[in-house]
Amino acid sequence: MNWFAFSLITMLAWGAADLFYKKGADENDRYSHLKTSVMVGVVMGAHAIYTLIFGGIGYNPINLVLYLPVSAMYILSMTVGYFGLRYLELSISSPIQNTSGAVVCILCAIFLHQRMELPLIAAVAVIYIAIFLLGLIEKKQADALRAAGDEKYRIGFIAFFMPIIYCVIDALGTFFDAYYLDDVATTPLRDVTEETLEAVANTSYELTFLIVAVVLFVYMRFIKKEKMPIKRQGARTVAAIFETLGQFTYVYAMSDEAIVAAPMVACYSVVSMILSRIFLKEKLTAKQYACIVVVMIGIAVLGVYDV
Repeated sequence: MNWFAFSLITMLAWGAADLFYKKGADENDRYSHLKTSVMVGVVMGAHAIYTLIFGGIGYNPINLVLYLPVSAMYILSMTVGYFGLRYLELSISSPIQNTSGAVVCILCAIFLHQRMELPLIAAVAVIYIAIFLLGLIEKKQADALRAAGDEKYRIGFIAFFMPIIYCVIDALGTFFDAYYLDDVATTPLRDVTEETLEAVANTSYELTFLIVAVVLFVYMRFIKKEKMPIKRQGARTVAAIFETLGQFTYVYAMSDEAIVAAPMVACYSVVSMILSRIFLKEKLTAKQYACIVVVMIGIAVLGVYDV
């Protein structure tokens, strides 16, 4: 598969993950975001252990440390995002979060000297303008409902800025990832080949997330005396599975054409929005449908041009 196929799978998987993240978010549980992080770490850790045993990647443990700048950015941004979902509608937070890809394009062009031809630049620009407009539309609607006294849409200052913080941190993580995966000859990772570079990077990230999950679980269970019944983690577990699938294909997309893959992957916010309307019974306006159609056209241009 090429970068487009990997990006498409990632986009769909992470879009589905967002839906289950929202279903698993509990506004009344102060540790909800930490519990989600624990489940994601457990599932990712299981995949990492499987890769180490059966993947034949010749993993050097020092890569766990070398890849830490990337892993730390991703894990922190995701936990921040989980916190925001306790209070924000998915259709508000997701488009704002995923404007991070525009930042990545700029960073890749400046520091990694990656270039796009005019049709791809136009497609990426169209995608991000549409995503940005989606966020504005949602914010305007939320403000109107909040002004009308709808308690459901009363968004605190901190909660609203969580997607923005996520955007900045995630952009840094994605840029670092593009640097690590750009070329096997220049990557800081040790004992990797063209065939194992992506798997080693992904395994390092998943193992780091597993360690974080263990620390968070110990903190909640033994310090805060907070229980985490397995039977109540269904939505979080499904979200973690989709997250892990998307992460697996994501590193392959980023290692090929990061400057184009990043904005396409970020379109998973559109998938999230569609799923939230179907399963969370939120409604789309004509303007939102128009923005989604524009995003889909942009994605089609990326795919056709690559062929």
